Amino acid sequence: MDAVNRFDTRTTHLLMRLENLIALGVCVALFVLHIDEVRWLPAVLLFVYIDVIGYLPGALAFHRSPTKRIPKVYYVLYNTMHTFSTQFVVVGAWVLVFGWEWALLAIPIHLFGDRALFGNTLKPFAVSFEPAPHPAYVRFTTEAVAS
Repeated sequence: MDAVNRFDTRTTHLLMRLENLIALGVCVALFVLHIDEVRWLPAVLLFVYIDVIGYLPGALAFHRSPTKRIPKVYYVLYNTMHTFSTQFVVVGAWVLVFGWEWALLAIPIHLFGDRALFGNTLKPFAVSFEPAPHPAYVRFTTEAVAS
């Protein structure tokens, strides 16, 4: 994978998942070390709001769609909510309004968890909203392995 050939082999994808697993481990360790200082309501809300806004609307639309093709706005919602850049702004705003607290670790735990445990990355418009092999990718991997 490089800037021109934007695809992952199984190995590169697993390595990226491993990197995210390490970061997830650090965040979970910090969370556990400070568990007595965690405010649970904010922690739970910060963890779930990402999917409530970014994943659930698209998942519902996808599963209700007879063609399994859904408007791009659902991809934009997912990608916007699942980027560290958006969540950095959220954490910054939270810190300005409420101050720093350990519950904020729920955000990187969610994002690193998605990437490490489920292998989820941002969603390109050209693929199914819910993971499914794209026919062009299947053809490519068949050719690449055969050559």
